[in-house]
Amino acid sequence: MSKKKAKITALEGAEMTSEGLSYKGVILQPIVEKCEGCERAVPFEDQKYCPSYAQPESKWKHGVCNFATHVRASVDKEGKVKVNPLKASKRAARGR
Repeated sequence: MSKKKAKITALEGAEMTSEGLSYKGVILQPIVEKCEGCERAVPFEDQKYCPSYAQPESKWKHGVCNFATHVRASVDKEGKVKVNPLKASKRAARGR
């Protein structure tokens, strides 16, 4: 039998507290504007929450959220992949 990914359609058992939405012992913060359009965002009462990451705002601080389903990774301007300099020097020493 093949396993299918279970998509969370509702935050069952979630409770609104003074800190935020409590779900499975974790306090969830509402999604930020950059998360709009993501398939993971789940509505609860009048706001949307991300069950994959509790603090969506901090996930976007250093670039694109790796959980985002609506954003694709971009290639740098030259079209080259960034290589670790340590690995590159070891390859050069071996003659590759």
